[in-house]
Amino acid sequence: MRIGGSKAGSGGRAGGKGPGGKGPGGRGTAGKGPAGKGPAGKVRRPSHDARRSAQASARPRPEREEAEIRTEPTRNPAPHHPVPRAAGPRKPAAPLVAKPAARPAPARRAPVSEGPTRAEVKAETAQVLATGVQQLVVSADENEMRIDRFLENRFPQLSFSHIQRIVRKGELRVNGKRADSKDRLEEGQTVRIPPLKLEPQESRPRSLKADDDTLGFLRSITLYEDDDVIVLNKPAGLAVQGGSGTTRHVDQMLDVLTDKSGQKPRLVHRLDKDTAGCLVIAKSRFAAATLAKTFRSRSARKVYWALVAGVPRVRQGRISTYLAREEAYDGDQRMAVAQHGEDGAMHAVTYYAVVETAAQKLGWLSLKPVTGRTHQLRAHAAHIGHPIVGDPKYFNIKNWELPGGIQNKLHLLARRIVLPHPRGKGTIDVSAPLPPHMRQSWNLLGFEDAHYDPIVDAPDE
Repeated sequence: MRIGGSKAGSGGRAGGKGPGGKGPGGRGTAGKGPAGKGPAGKVRRPSHDARRSAQASARPRPEREEAEIRTEPTRNPAPHHPVPRAAGPRKPAAPLVAKPAARPAPARRAPVSEGPTRAEVKAETAQVLATGVQQLVVSADENEMRIDRFLENRFPQLSFSHIQRIVRKGELRVNGKRADSKDRLEEGQTVRIPPLKLEPQESRPRSLKADDDTLGFLRSITLYEDDDVIVLNKPAGLAVQGGSGTTRHVDQMLDVLTDKSGQKPRLVHRLDKDTAGCLVIAKSRFAAATLAKTFRSRSARKVYWALVAGVPRVRQGRISTYLAREEAYDGDQRMAVAQHGEDGAMHAVTYYAVVETAAQKLGWLSLKPVTGRTHQLRAHAAHIGHPIVGDPKYFNIKNWELPGGIQNKLHLLARRIVLPHPRGKGTIDVSAPLPPHMRQSWNLLGFEDAHYDPIVDAPDE
């Protein structure tokens, strides 16, 4: 059966062309005859496709489809072709009820993080260290931080000796240039970290009894403490940081003082393992940054006591040299007096004063370092010909006999520290007592530790 016009006016199929004009391009539209319409009285029923399209438009669409239509409208819609409807009564179409747009589920607010704990940082960086060269960008909080402190903060499982080794070998670069461990970083700089391979450490559960013992020990050697600062009386023989073969040190002990937010007290300066006395600890990042600036600007006054071989001819003096690291024959490292301009040579200044003497064989010196170089006081004392008693590295007097009753231990004490409080709460002024082996020597030699200390009046530069 043919629909859509007479034989003369029809294009053959619906939508075809006739002599009188063109029919619409859609399928199922009546063709046109000479008058432009099909024969009167003949009505065309909607096609199957048109009925299915109308039914689909009457059905409510799922929310997902509506959302897609709202958010991604069609750029080039197809041309609309009206579909002729059959004559006669027709059923009213079901009204289209517009559904309200589905509201997206409110995003769950993430809990406020107080920063990773030290254990979490260790776990994360353990994998980072083994992946190869790292390029780290200095953050605002790390501005003006020393490179070795930066590495300790980013990679807490790296030992101090490990950090010094990669710096000494020139493997650490800042903005492409070789850096020293004491150089200061600036925000935005890029630090190149070489590939590091560390032996996996066995995670051992911490003993509550061991933690209590460590906490009790730290409390017993605390000379001063407030909300920002702790000053410890470090015993001789206790390392400040870990190294090769060192498993017990102050930095590790500070883990027991970690607060609820995971913030652990930080070292702001160091003492040699065999040096006793005042060691300053910062309890917060703010205090650490402020105290670091204090030491860097030489606003902190440090006084040391030492027992030396012989008595300096000049009772009060100033020692000014350049010091550089050198490798000893036994593979150990020492600081040696160097010339200005030598590789690694750094200026070091120390003031000294003779407090008491013992038969011109031993002298009690009060020392005030202006700079803070490695082994500065020990190297300077040896340089003027009066090395510190019991110093295994720098005692250089041959055939010198240790007086009876004096122990062969380093007689060097960080006696006093004076520095402004990091929050402007006045001045922190703390003194440490003589360690047992020095107390024994002082008693033997008749020295009174309450004696006036002439180094107090020494210049600060």
